[in-house]
Amino acid sequence: MDPQDEIWMRCALELAERGRGHVEPNPLVGAVIVRDGKVVGEGWHQKFGEAHAEINALAAAGAAARGATVYVTLEPCCHFGKTPPCTAAMIEAGVARVVAAIEDPFPQVAGLGAAQLRAAGIAAEFGACADLARRQNAPYLKLVTTNRPYVHAKWAMSLDGKIATKTGDSKWISNEASRARVHELRGRMDGILVGIGTALADDPLLTARPPGPRLATRVVLDTNGRLPVTSQLVRTATQFPTLIATTSKDAATLRAAGCEILALPVNVEGKPDLQLHLDELGRRRWTNLLVEGGAAVLGAFFDANAVDEIHVFVAPKIIGAAQAKTPVGGRGLDAILQSGAWITETIENIDGDVYMQCVRKTSEPRTKQADE
Repeated sequence: MDPQDEIWMRCALELAERGRGHVEPNPLVGAVIVRDGKVVGEGWHQKFGEAHAEINALAAAGAAARGATVYVTLEPCCHFGKTPPCTAAMIEAGVARVVAAIEDPFPQVAGLGAAQLRAAGIAAEFGACADLARRQNAPYLKLVTTNRPYVHAKWAMSLDGKIATKTGDSKWISNEASRARVHELRGRMDGILVGIGTALADDPLLTARPPGPRLATRVVLDTNGRLPVTSQLVRTATQFPTLIATTSKDAATLRAAGCEILALPVNVEGKPDLQLHLDELGRRRWTNLLVEGGAAVLGAFFDANAVDEIHVFVAPKIIGAAQAKTPVGGRGLDAILQSGAWITETIENIDGDVYMQCVRKTSEPRTKQADE
């Protein structure tokens, strides 16, 4: 590859990022068209159902696209979906070369886009900034390869690892700026999930304030259908989608209040089966799920190997007390050596709080079997 390929691909990745929260369940894609060392067109996938990045870039380039190189963060599509195939537009525009960061695992593309370009005499290559592209589109890659959403776990805790005092008081551990960052995170999710314990203790609203590009469904894991009709979640169910995952057969009151009821069989612990729940969310083409707690629910997700990314806000406070809750419950691990599956990707000071973002060590999407 030309040494300049990585430079132009990084530009395409920056463009792709502008679509986050707007394009899901489609991937984030950016495209840059370069001719004689100069950018003649650029574009990104701006909204689900609208033109793809390559089409926007070709429109910007016009006749200058002929003989040019197209840098695109994901293999161009070659099938009719909500929009016509990008490969056909590239062939018609007369581009000379296409450099894609990674192959698209979507079954109707998966190498076929590159093959179609090569058959038309266009050089098609992969690999520039591949790791960055896989990281950027990790949620999409997981959804396509496992039919399950990418799971974010989030919590705020004190310096000594507590999420509440021994009396259950938890408002507020993190500062206002950290909470604003959480609302930004919520605003690009398809779902925000808590357990019934958190719903009863905190009476949360679980919305993004101000609203983000996506309207997340509030999800409550409620084994016995105990969520009160007087709770904020139920009282606002006609305004914001609310899904109650339960094993209870007596949920008529919640349904009548506007909640959607997802009846799930129980697992060996008598709780709603988490694996079947994730399967259902995948069928709905949810790309990103934010799990906010409490400790039992977070523990269940970690025990199930179902978490892909962690967002932790650490406040400079000491709470103490052995009885005070820690963020993650569940069965846990038997040995420290089992806990090394994470790397810290971001550390940021937010007005005195420390924000840490951690991801799994591997950048490759996991199989569904690996989650179970």
